[in-house]
Amino acid sequence: MKNLIFSLLLVLLPLNSYAAGDVDLQSADIDLTDTASLERGAEHYVSYCLGCHAVKYIRYLRLSRDLDIPEKEVLKEVAPVGAGIYDKMQSAMNAHDARKWFGTEPPDLSLIARSRGADWINTYLKSFYTDAKAPTGSNNTVFPEVGMPNMLWQLQGEQTPVYTMVDKRQVLDHLENDGKGTLTEEEFDLFVNDLVNFLVYASEPAQLERQKMGKYVLFFIFMFLIVAYLLKKEYWKDIH
Repeated sequence: MKNLIFSLLLVLLPLNSYAAGDVDLQSADIDLTDTASLERGAEHYVSYCLGCHAVKYIRYLRLSRDLDIPEKEVLKEVAPVGAGIYDKMQSAMNAHDARKWFGTEPPDLSLIARSRGADWINTYLKSFYTDAKAPTGSNNTVFPEVGMPNMLWQLQGEQTPVYTMVDKRQVLDHLENDGKGTLTEEEFDLFVNDLVNFLVYASEPAQLERQKMGKYVLFFIFMFLIVAYLLKKEYWKDIH
């Protein structure tokens, strides 16, 4: 019985509570009603992420409809050159080349948004630092020895680790930014937040619709319970 309870607790615990180890996760400001943020996030994703990471369960047409953007604007501002409105957001990299270059196929990041959570991705994208020993020249405090290079270093600037001694061992204390990024810290935070906001949307495009419908379902169940209770009283009144 104890093993069963422990297993259930492991399932119910949010993944992002332990996914980053000792790293404090930075909260993402998720607002799926902010269509301007979602559009910017989609543009950022296509520009910086789609080369390796597909979002293969959503089409550009869905973006047009959900974000209330004309189809021509989606193809011009969001989709890569040559993409059609009915195309899925597929990566140009094939699985064979991905395994050859990175050792594994880069995951669909909309699935990562579901499994890891928005705060994990938000922190991960901000936590790259230079590491001469790493094959890509960079490492990550949230995902040590990650195989992904830091694609946003020009925007954020390069970060170097600062270590401290704890119990006679070297521990990473914080990261220092060289201040040479093309975006300010506030602008980069907004950039990453828009990107994460889009990934949360892409992980479940019907989320807002489901939540809206859920209110009506709960109202129906409540009304049904009232009717069922009144019927019960009517059928059992002669017995009681």
